[in-house]
Amino acid sequence: MLGIGLMSGTSLDGVDAALVEIDNHSQPSIRLLHLTTTAFSPELRQRIKQACDPEASSVPLICQLNVELGYTFLAACRQVCQETAVTETSIDFVASHGQTIWHAPSENPLVSSTFQIGEPSIIAYGLGTTVVADFRAMDMAAGGQGAPLVPYTDYLLYRSPDKTRLLQNIGGIGNVTVLPKNGTLSDLVAFDTGPGNMIIDELMHQLFQLPYDDEGRIAQQGTIIPKLQTQLRNHSYFDQAPPKSTGRELFGQAFSDQLLADFSAEKPADLIATVTDFTAYSIAESYRRFVFPFIESEPIEVILAGGGAHNSTLKKMLVNYLPVEITVITQDDLGWSNDAKEAMAFALLGYETLQGHKNNAPAATGAKQSVILGKIIPNPFGPIGERNHSTEL
Repeated sequence: MLGIGLMSGTSLDGVDAALVEIDNHSQPSIRLLHLTTTAFSPELRQRIKQACDPEASSVPLICQLNVELGYTFLAACRQVCQETAVTETSIDFVASHGQTIWHAPSENPLVSSTFQIGEPSIIAYGLGTTVVADFRAMDMAAGGQGAPLVPYTDYLLYRSPDKTRLLQNIGGIGNVTVLPKNGTLSDLVAFDTGPGNMIIDELMHQLFQLPYDDEGRIAQQGTIIPKLQTQLRNHSYFDQAPPKSTGRELFGQAFSDQLLADFSAEKPADLIATVTDFTAYSIAESYRRFVFPFIESEPIEVILAGGGAHNSTLKKMLVNYLPVEITVITQDDLGWSNDAKEAMAFALLGYETLQGHKNNAPAATGAKQSVILGKIIPNPFGPIGERNHSTEL
């Protein structure tokens, strides 16, 4: 089957569209055909950030953004088709993560909630295909946190009979999937380790008017600020035991604004170096507290993905915090893609939903049981419908 996985994460830099081919023999296999990234304009990015802010947001803003992002996701699908000369009518399905604007899991089921926008009906109508979206809600209905969801696909694609693998994504937020050697789906451990690029990117925007620290060059020029380093390491999130997840609610713009106000006298490069160190430390400290005590002493391989995998300074800091016997590589080193991993994962999650397969990982999310995730928007023209209309704006 030909599918497109769409991912727009907490970094708010744009939408990744991964065109994939999925075959199902004894278990599904996935092959990346092409990845394209459609960047958000600065104005759109700012309005999404406003929608994430409970004090600045509004119902009309969220409602309008839901439609606009639907068309943005549709444009990303069309772009990946155009760049590969694949006809839109040959796409069997699209799986869209949507844009998270609020994620607040709670032990109280009446308030435990999550909200992703980017209207999937617009994608289904525009491409004339089936769309799977809104993956998190069913896991939360089953008592889970609705995140992380990628561990299920990590288990399908990366489990190993002879080594323990830690799949560390560094997007806006950092998250890890721990696959014990020769383990089962119920053996995996997964949780959000804390901030990934979110704080780094916000400070880069405010201090340097740049979207991110390219390869960690600014951080490499700076010096760690001891007082700020200590303050960051004492954040209460790191005392919580998994399953746990986080987002802009804890580490978004308000967090960065307060940091800049409290340390306004410090050199910009030193601030970038310190928050980069914070991301590396939060990953390694999460492993020390919640991973290493529960796995046997054996070959351990850390596999990095996401935008942070391109940050050489961040990677060096992480390696320095980890035991020397642990190998640290990237998705690119395996012949996959640092940037496409999550978009591919949601394509595979969507495929599993369409096959009627339970595709959450209760060991990761805390759900009471395995369930089928997502809401299916059928091809609006029927199983073999043809588009005889124009959806161009």
